[in-house]
Amino acid sequence: MAEFLKRGRDAAARADDQAKVRATVEGILADIEARGDAAVRELSVKFDGWDREDFRLSDAEIEACLAQLTARDLDDIRFAQTQVRNFAQRQRESMVDIEVETLPGVVLGHKNIPVNSVGCYVPGGKYPLLASAHMSVITAKVAGVKRIITCAPPYQGKPAPAIVAAQHLAGADEIYCLGGIQAVGAMALGTASIAPVDMLVGPGNAFVAEAKRQLYGRVGIDLFAGPTETLVIADESVDAEMCATDLLGQAEHGANSPAILLTNSLKLAQETMAEVERLLAILPTGETAAKAWADYGEVIVCDSYEEMVAEADRIASEHVQVMTVDPDYFLRNMTNYGALFLGPRTNVAYGDKVIGTNHTLPTLKSARYTGGLWVGKFLKTCTYQRVLTDEASAMIGEYCSRLCMLEGFAGHAEQANVRVRRYGGRNVPYASAAE
Repeated sequence: MAEFLKRGRDAAARADDQAKVRATVEGILADIEARGDAAVRELSVKFDGWDREDFRLSDAEIEACLAQLTARDLDDIRFAQTQVRNFAQRQRESMVDIEVETLPGVVLGHKNIPVNSVGCYVPGGKYPLLASAHMSVITAKVAGVKRIITCAPPYQGKPAPAIVAAQHLAGADEIYCLGGIQAVGAMALGTASIAPVDMLVGPGNAFVAEAKRQLYGRVGIDLFAGPTETLVIADESVDAEMCATDLLGQAEHGANSPAILLTNSLKLAQETMAEVERLLAILPTGETAAKAWADYGEVIVCDSYEEMVAEADRIASEHVQVMTVDPDYFLRNMTNYGALFLGPRTNVAYGDKVIGTNHTLPTLKSARYTGGLWVGKFLKTCTYQRVLTDEASAMIGEYCSRLCMLEGFAGHAEQANVRVRRYGGRNVPYASAAE
């Protein structure tokens, strides 16, 4: 049976936090819908201390941001974007349009049609998370989206040069320096200065995630991507330093970022807890990571790999770092996760920043029913049909008419009957089942 050596805040306390977030977001979105740009501007001043007449960056401002970066910086951004683009292109190639003749004269098919417009949120108020631009903009571009706009908050009182560069190099059509609920709300609802989009994508804090949840239906969303989560699955094939580093490397995202160690070794569990405390004392982001570890950190000791899989699927973490003798066991058997990082040679930071898989991943247990952002999220798989012969139409019509009458849908049945009469020469009475 799984044993908890450490638990985070209880579920009731977390639920109370979420209720407060919901109420805040609901009020702000209503204000944006009612007052448009005026509300967006006031909210930007209130939350980010940032005000300007037009939040869209000009070409000159974009070029000025690029000029602040070194050649190495730009080359590194391009390298990461190439990896993301390459993988997204492979994913796109795996999705093919189909057309098949399922019965003589009956042709069915589907097309993969890109969404027309997408709003990409790039978090960056606390850290300039330029990698989120790669993940959303490039993936949408590969899918064929016609209009891609981006919003990122100001960083230290101005547009973050690295984020702006990443958005521009990725191919964003419109770049706005705007953050938080006001950015997500403006993109989804539209204002006088920002035309609305059909879909919202990108990670963010709890408020951004809740805004996307409340806007879902009015626009599409990629997934519920809230505060970063990480799960480290380890046995004694690795040491405590590796485990603690991978836990805190994600806990530094924010004070509400869960970091969980799942192991079959009591020794490793105890040594990792001690190593976490040592690293927190020297990590530059230790204050944030310490809060996350105190409130959301957990250490769970299991008896076997099978029990570890069961616990991991229950947790359904966004990131799962697997460092065991047989990491492929977890690849074969786990079903609930955002992304797997198999073996000690890779880690979540590789996926977050550069290796090519997408870092926008499901949180809050939504990995039970969805995967992360990928090129397919930007495509609508839309079906079509055609019937080539009179004989095929009449044959399908007879089945359809009888099935419609089983449901009591006389009008549906007549849609079939009129074709049986026209194309099959059968004298089917109005709104009755075919003989």
